[in-house]
Amino acid sequence: MKKSVAKSKPSVGHVRWVICGLLFLATTVNYIHRQVLGILAPDLQHSIGWSETQYGYIVTAFQGAYALGLVLAGRLLDRVGTRLGFALAIGLWSLAAMGHALARSAFGFGMARFWLGLGEGANFPAAVKTVAEWFPKKERALATGLFNAGSNVGAVVAPALVPYITLTWGWPWAFVLTGVLGFAWLAVWWFFYRDPESHPRLSKAEFRYIRSDSEKKEKPIPWLSLIRFRQAWAFAAGKFLTDPIWWFYLSWLPKFLNDKYGVALSEMGPPLITIYLMADVGSIAGGWLSSTLLRRGWSLNASRKTALLACALCVVPIVFAAHAASVWGAVALIGLAAAAHQGWSANLYTLVSDVFPRRAVGSAVGFGGMAGAISGMLIATAVGYLLQWTGSYTPVFLLAGFAYLIALAVVHFLAPRLEPVTLGKTPSNRL
Repeated sequence: MKKSVAKSKPSVGHVRWVICGLLFLATTVNYIHRQVLGILAPDLQHSIGWSETQYGYIVTAFQGAYALGLVLAGRLLDRVGTRLGFALAIGLWSLAAMGHALARSAFGFGMARFWLGLGEGANFPAAVKTVAEWFPKKERALATGLFNAGSNVGAVVAPALVPYITLTWGWPWAFVLTGVLGFAWLAVWWFFYRDPESHPRLSKAEFRYIRSDSEKKEKPIPWLSLIRFRQAWAFAAGKFLTDPIWWFYLSWLPKFLNDKYGVALSEMGPPLITIYLMADVGSIAGGWLSSTLLRRGWSLNASRKTALLACALCVVPIVFAAHAASVWGAVALIGLAAAAHQGWSANLYTLVSDVFPRRAVGSAVGFGGMAGAISGMLIATAVGYLLQWTGSYTPVFLLAGFAYLIALAVVHFLAPRLEPVTLGKTPSNRL
């Protein structure tokens, strides 16, 4: 008797998802390092004695260096490649993270934050460039959402570890022990990572699948040429208008919870972990939404912008966060907004790999990230002065509530059809 055998589609391999896992871990470490100071800020402010404006300057030092690091990293990655560029960056920022343990003044913390920001500026340009090299377009939003979820995992791990380390051994060890994580990742990255063309574990079938979009190899786009494209400015505008909201969460949420609801360091873990777990879900859901719409036949333009709109609408309720009746009411509103931000961010980053050739992705992400960091630097100083003068968080949450809808309108105006960038004289591509 003959047996009917159903033919199953052979797997093309999974090395690209291992690479995505490494990007996820790098982003996790990245956010653990930048989150430590925010968690300790209420206690350090009392023990060291900095003012609200001085803390604003400390945050500004990170933002300014981060903006510079984004620009330098984007060009470096496009020239020397992801493997070496990423390794140099995480080595620098891990040393800087550990260097916080030596600071004993606002100026000392500002210097440590500067070097941390300079190194951490490479993380997202490197990760987005790696996704562009290792994934076809139909999987990029999901892959971006997955590695971007590391930012929320890092933000969850930090409030779980930092209070315990601090209360057990003292605050300097919180910086030292978390800094070691970066060097552990660096060893794994250097051993495992290679480009798709030379990776020993990559099958021919998976390589063909990765290159199934048939993108032509192009020379790097010169910097001055890059910034003449509308698509570059659309991404930069989206980052400029929304990145400061996320920076505010990272730097001021522990202080907000402490000032408004009296949440102490020993109690800080559950509220922050809840917020960033929600953000983690949002990051993956945002990437999944646009990728699903794309697979169902929606255009690239419609699928990405529909996901961006859904995320922008979910942020709006945060306008009520400053007046929530309880700490958990505030946590719910902020968590929803954080989830929406990460879904927004996953899709915004994916726009770059959608419209720019692979060898220009690092520079384009660096340019847009620089815009977001500069905006974050301005907001950090402004929030410091605002809190010093008024003590009110209401204006900041009002700004957060509507920033994403405004940003989407600007993105759509500058890139109404998400046309791929070419070096020819295409009027719709250029400003």
